[in-house]
Amino acid sequence: MDILEAISARHSVRKYLDRPIGTKEREIIQAAVERCNAESGLHIQLVLDEPQAFAAGIWKYGQFSGVRNYFVMAGPKGKEAEEKVGRYGEELVLLAQTLGLNTCWVGLTYRKIPGTFTIADGEKIHCVISLGYGANQGVQHPLRPKEKFYEAEGETPEWFQKGVEAALLTPTAVNQQKFKFILGPDGTVEAISLFSLMGYTSIDLGIVKYHFEQAAGKENFRWK
Repeated sequence: MDILEAISARHSVRKYLDRPIGTKEREIIQAAVERCNAESGLHIQLVLDEPQAFAAGIWKYGQFSGVRNYFVMAGPKGKEAEEKVGRYGEELVLLAQTLGLNTCWVGLTYRKIPGTFTIADGEKIHCVISLGYGANQGVQHPLRPKEKFYEAEGETPEWFQKGVEAALLTPTAVNQQKFKFILGPDGTVEAISLFSLMGYTSIDLGIVKYHFEQAAGKENFRWK
């Protein structure tokens, strides 16, 4: 499975099997976490075999079961770091999908378990991502007309259309999809986040831009 196939196949999963992640998969994921941290300046941490953060009965909305593994998406405060959380978190999510694992971005419905991660001065936990073998593969959220998500003058190139289509498959907070792409006459692309009472739009924007890049091809455009 390549990255574009993973984008299409990956859906949010909240129920997981009691099956440990294999040694090889753990090593691949941990190496990716270390690389992402080195590139981004984030403090992402992989927590394995820890069942308390998503223990049953804590939350009624979006209830999880069987979660024993998750990414702690920690890093500096601020919107720049939040966008990086989205971008690098989604890279890990799609890597997991290629390894036969399932995931779900989680903003609120988890507990912080002391001793399972570390937070340095000036850092915060932006969110977590559950990880494991899903009891199911999740379902595709309803897709909205892609024309609502971009602005452009005249015909749009195929690479741009593919980028927008991939962006519509992103996991955004409560499927809010508060983003828009603007194609400039010089071929540049601007990605903007729109107002949301829910928040998380900077993280969502990072996820959206990563999907767009993978489908559009970074050689075809540059970000404005």
